[in-house]
Amino acid sequence: MSEGNHSTVTEFILAGFPGLHPEYYGLTSAALFIVYLLTFIANSTVLYLFANNHCLRKPMYYIILHLSVCDILFSTLTLPKIISKYWFQAGTISFTACFVQMYFVHYLGTVNSYILFLMALDRYLAVCHPLRYPSILKNSTIHMLSVTAWITAKAGPLMMVIRAYPLPYCASNIINHCYCDHIAITMLACTDRAPYSIPAFALAMITLLGPLAFIMFSYISIIIAVSKIANSQGRLKTLSTCSTQLIIISLYYLPRCFVYLASNVNITFSASARIVIIMLYSLVPPMINPLIYCLRAKDMRESLLKQFHRGTISQKEQVSVISN
Repeated sequence: MSEGNHSTVTEFILAGFPGLHPEYYGLTSAALFIVYLLTFIANSTVLYLFANNHCLRKPMYYIILHLSVCDILFSTLTLPKIISKYWFQAGTISFTACFVQMYFVHYLGTVNSYILFLMALDRYLAVCHPLRYPSILKNSTIHMLSVTAWITAKAGPLMMVIRAYPLPYCASNIINHCYCDHIAITMLACTDRAPYSIPAFALAMITLLGPLAFIMFSYISIIIAVSKIANSQGRLKTLSTCSTQLIIISLYYLPRCFVYLASNVNITFSASARIVIIMLYSLVPPMINPLIYCLRAKDMRESLLKQFHRGTISQKEQVSVISN
């Protein structure tokens, strides 16, 4: 790719949250650091529990495992740079590094969408076809579907980067965002954005709305199936299991679809509001996913309590040895 197209822009500057007063930079960086720390610890705990408890080697928990890996990677890719902007006033990112970040932002977002699709598939089969569930959704099947999700998710983001990288970036190099994404970068191109934004928008909608359509179908089917359960306690238990996943899915899909639609159909709202919405759907689900699954999934909750109990006993034994 020719460097001449972007010879006047060698690096980008992440604007972060527009209008944020410098006196709040320290507080903002500390808050973002805490979010990253909680996200990393919570999702790493899921990985640890999975590695040390054979009772979690089930299709649903394999899906949660992939979701945790994806959330750790996404948070590690995006948060340290914006934290360093407010903590060390280091908000610049090289031209190539910005496009690398853009690729992984959209790649991991696509993987996340596919994993949520698998989660909905798991719940649909477990509730609507419980007798066939063990034969249809085996561990080997989940492995195959998960690997397929990670592989097929590469194509779309790669196409977006290949098309956006050679554009002439000869005006502002300030990205009105907390990380590099396709919309924020291509807005800086000194050319008509439509030939590049429309295919990217279509791809994003397919990636989002395709899985979302099945997710909606699956949960409607689940509600219908649950309504036929005579036992009210059974109905509440099933709905409780699915409701938390539905909340997470809503947090992921609804704001994302709104931002993509708004940027392509000329719905105008402040840059600050846009970035806050994006950061909420980017940061909140990865942070709360493990908390919800550890508290609501019986096997994972019991595994967590067992590990905590072991740790408590170990500490008491160490104290006893020292005191003696």
